[in-house]
This record gives sequence, structure tokens and C-alpha cells, in this order.
Amino acid sequence: MTVKIEAFFHDASNTISYLVWDTKTKKCAVIDSALDFDASSGRTSTESAQKIIDLLSEQDLTCQWILETHVHADHLSAAPFIKKSVGGKTAVGNHIPEIQKTFKTIYNAESNFNTDGQQFDHLFEDSEEFLLGETVCKVIHTPGHTPACVTYLIDGNAFVGDTLFMPDFGTARTDFPGGDAGQLYDSIEKILSLDENTKLYTCHDYAPNGRQIAWESTVKEQRDNNLHAHKGVTRDDFIKMRTDRDKQLAMPALLIPSIQVNMRAGDLPPKEEDGDRYLKIPLNKL
Repeated sequence: MTVKIEAFFHDASNTISYLVWDTKTKKCAVIDSALDFDASSGRTSTESAQKIIDLLSEQDLTCQWILETHVHADHLSAAPFIKKSVGGKTAVGNHIPEIQKTFKTIYNAESNFNTDGQQFDHLFEDSEEFLLGETVCKVIHTPGHTPACVTYLIDGNAFVGDTLFMPDFGTARTDFPGGDAGQLYDSIEKILSLDENTKLYTCHDYAPNGRQIAWESTVKEQRDNNLHAHKGVTRDDFIKMRTDRDKQLAMPALLIPSIQVNMRAGDLPPKEEDGDRYLKIPLNKL
């Protein structure tokens, strides 16, 4: 192992963020950070993200990357706060413009909101390699949950976002704009074709049946035991299961604020004439 990994569980959104660092160079990446947000008051805070920064400082690390696996619909990214505090390049998959174009219309975003992904410092292509210190990392385009989902493969560890959950919880929903159950099946097949000992780190856990919160599994464990996508499940069977299941799911509680912030790389919408920022609630569009 050339990297170390520390996980941070964000209780309010059931999000797991990761601090990953190259042990030789002490260069690090923050993956899927979470901003604290109280929907009832509209207040934000950085208390949870500060815990990541505290460990980063404690370990004397240099932040090289602030990575997003996708535009999250269930929590707000803390990427701007982390970048301002410790530096690093923000990055996401290069299909982000598809998300931005869709949601610019849904939110009737300001006319000068750019839909080319320029809010991020870097847009990764499928199979692109990048360095974390001296560790070579690879990006795998894994759409289905959203068109822009990616998996980061770092030293035998795959950070899969929402594509796969822990085996007893299954797989991501595909009913958001641009989602596709067939694409999700194909993306899962990509992940499960990795070496069976590859460790998989998921972005959320909901502790079904009262078990403890967990976030780490292996390719083999997922192949053998994933509730929705274990070995032997056909593409057609998966599409039917996922489509039927999605019809029964409520929308995530933070979907409306999350996407309009995360499509901006975590920045809040621009100030209006009174100098304040506002989140919109689109009526009858989602």
C-alpha cells in the first residue's frame, strides 16, 4: 500500500467523505466532502469539513485534489471551503456539462451560468490517469445514477460514489434526470471486473436492519452478495428491478438545494440585488 485512507461519516446526510494520501510525498486528496446544511433554517456551517482539514494538518499533508464522484443530490459539497482553507484542485468527470445543461433549465439559473464545467479546475476523461503524489490513479466513467458519475481507482482502492452501496443495500437509484438503469448495470460490471481483492469505498450508507454504519467492501464481496447486482443477475433482470424499485422511492430530502449548489462545484448561487444568496425551489419540475 502506498496510500492511507481515513473515512469521515456525515451523520446528517449519511455521507462518507474520504481523505486519501500518498505516504511518501504526503500529497492528499479529499473525496466527496460534505457541507453542513440545515434545511429548515437555510443555514450552512463547515464543522464537519473542518474535521477533515484538522486531520490533514495533523498529518502534515498537502492537499493536491478535491474530488467529486458526481453531482450529489443528497448533500452539499464543501469543496470551496476546503480549497480556500488548504488549496487543491477541484475535479469531476467530464460529462458534468450534461448535468449543468439539464439543471440550468430546471432551476432557471442565471443567464451567465456556464454549462461547460469551467467551475471545476479539472474535468477527467474516462480512463484518464493522474498523480496523487507519486501514486498513479485512474478514472473510470461509471454512469447510470447520473451521466457524469466516475469511480476513482487509487492503489487498489476504488471510490465508487453512489454506483454501489454496501452489499446488503444494493445499488444507486436511476430515476433522476439523465439516469439510466442499463448504464448503471454496465458501470457495475466495469467495477466488478476489477481484481477481486480491490477495496470498494461507497459514498453513503444507511445501516439496514440496524447494523453498524459501514463503507468498505471488496469486488468479491459485491459479486457474491450484492442485493441487486450479485453474480448471475442479468442486465434485463436488473433493469426491471431497478426501474420498479425507483418508482417506490421518495426524493432525497436535500435534492433541491444540493444539485443547484453542486453543479457549481459547491459554490452557492450568486448574490442577488440585495447582496444575499438564495436557493430556488422549482415547482412541479422534478
